[in-house]
Amino acid sequence: MKNLLMILIFVAATSTYAYEVDSKQGNVTGIDRLTEKVSNHQWSHGAENCEDDKSAAIEILEVNKDTYILRQNRCTNYESPFIYLLFGEHTLFIQDTGATEDADEFPLYKTVNQIIEQRALTYEEKLATELKILVTHSHGHSDHRAADEQFRGKENVTLIEADEEAVQGYFGFNQWPEGEATVDLGNRTLTVLPIPGHHAQSIAVYDAHTQWLLTGDTFYPGRLYVRDWQAFKDSISTLVSFSKRHTIRAIMGTHIEMSKQPGVDYPMGNLFQPDEAPLPLFVNDLELLDTVLIDMGDEADDKVLDKVIISPVGMLQKTVGTALGWIFG
Repeated sequence: MKNLLMILIFVAATSTYAYEVDSKQGNVTGIDRLTEKVSNHQWSHGAENCEDDKSAAIEILEVNKDTYILRQNRCTNYESPFIYLLFGEHTLFIQDTGATEDADEFPLYKTVNQIIEQRALTYEEKLATELKILVTHSHGHSDHRAADEQFRGKENVTLIEADEEAVQGYFGFNQWPEGEATVDLGNRTLTVLPIPGHHAQSIAVYDAHTQWLLTGDTFYPGRLYVRDWQAFKDSISTLVSFSKRHTIRAIMGTHIEMSKQPGVDYPMGNLFQPDEAPLPLFVNDLELLDTVLIDMGDEADDKVLDKVIISPVGMLQKTVGTALGWIFG
């Protein structure tokens, strides 16, 4: 009896997953503790008056010793994008570099190195000097690559430029948008998938360690800006197909624009979001989006769902977006 009790205590203490019942589906969905930690985290929500804001330029969430999520302070840029740091035994994978170039205002490279050094002191001393850094992008829009210059040319850093030639060449996509690529970080393998539609060079990254799917601006709790309707539909179907062949505990994007109230978003440019929806989405949310897109057919139109808003980009928006890209890099 004593041995049985000890076994039960051990299983409870070491279990990775906490399960809850999905009342809508009537079945059990695995909400793992890493995802739960992200879902429950109260991100800094900006400020009504940014002159009074005392929050750090970069918020850091240590999900576990190998996984960090950073978020840019909304008062430095209203986009407030998320940045992912995934540590392997020999390589740190960084997805995106945020929306601000200036290292004084937005010290991303410095912050990453502080995390590396602190992690090395806490867990493994050798990582401080031997770790390689691979900087990638979920896609090429300026709010996800602005701080590239902070990493460019640095020792032990490989920066994949956010352009067609660099992305397809590095990952070996010879028949874009077909195929998959793998990245070995050292006892942590990532799978990379082309998912154009929001942006021509959008990619998704599946991390087998957390069983998270990183989807950039293609799928996140907010306004899904669709620049190529058919490509976007195909990419969502690709992600659904991928989810049927892999265990996906959560889907993580790069913004939060929705409130906790179903179907209600925050205005573009908003600097204060005190009641944000959680960051993680799930496979059933992706499947719902896929179904809605299939039902919409060739008609690219706005559609409000509980957790996302489909927002096709018109010619005027595309022209303005291109012009802003030229102006602001």
